[in-house]
Amino acid sequence: MKGRYGLELYYHRRRVVILGIIASITGLIVISFLSFFLVKVFRDKILNSDSVSSMYSNWDLHNLEGYRNVYNVSLQILETKPYHNNALAFHGYSSFMLAEYETDNQKARALLDEAIFSLRTAMRNCKENSLAQIEYMLGRSYFYKDKISNYHYYSDLVVKYLTDAQERGYKSDDIPLLLGLSYASLGETDRSIASFTEALLVRESDTLLFDIAKQYCKNEQHSVAKQYLVRVLETSSNEELLNSSHILLGQIYINEENYDEAESEYNYILQKDDNSADAHYGLGVIYEIRGDSIKARAEWRKCLKIQFNHPGALKKMS
Repeated sequence: MKGRYGLELYYHRRRVVILGIIASITGLIVISFLSFFLVKVFRDKILNSDSVSSMYSNWDLHNLEGYRNVYNVSLQILETKPYHNNALAFHGYSSFMLAEYETDNQKARALLDEAIFSLRTAMRNCKENSLAQIEYMLGRSYFYKDKISNYHYYSDLVVKYLTDAQERGYKSDDIPLLLGLSYASLGETDRSIASFTEALLVRESDTLLFDIAKQYCKNEQHSVAKQYLVRVLETSSNEELLNSSHILLGQIYINEENYDEAESEYNYILQKDDNSADAHYGLGVIYEIRGDSIKARAEWRKCLKIQFNHPGALKKMS
């Protein structure tokens, strides 16, 4: 009996030890899991919260260093959370701003591609009250990409996203100007004039007055175009813009068959600078109309010496 009792006691103690080991291992597993979970929560909630706060505070600096910091912080978040909405939006915003500062067009285009990709991805899951802001920045990104590409491939997207932003109630002083320039690129003259006129109410500038004049000229509303050009000539100190205004006035006078006035405009430019290809071309057109083909071709040759690929002179000399 004693031997049997001792054996039972041995097995009992063994079970207790085994159960204790299992309980200890289970406890360690639970503690490890909880530790991992708490670390993850801390990292996601606390650290990411700090990172998002950092993006906001750096963005509010409105300078190059701040935009670089936003770009780097948002990139760090996206490496672990590629669909983090705030990070996507801020990465798009900062990429666009850095592109505007960039003097290398190739680097600027790469940054704009980053901006567009990030903003379009952010649109998928963003809150309704953030959508208009993202659409506005997308419109600006496409406008700048259109500008540095020298081809108007993106003007329709500028119009789409800026008008979408406006329809959602977003307001920014530069929207009418950007729409006016984009409509002009698309050949939608009436809409361009309407947007430019709205932009003029926000802030008048000599460049804007000239752009409006060009659109009225395309619309064959020459008398209105001349009024805007006169305002440019009266207010601008930009020599290049003044010369462009005289060139456009010369074209209008030719269309009105007022050749003496047109000749005066071109000669005025050439007296200050004989290297104006457009002025030589315009004089050639006037001489051609008057029947003096020798003088006309002489002016077009001067034009091509200054600008070898001048489309008007090339066509005339072909």
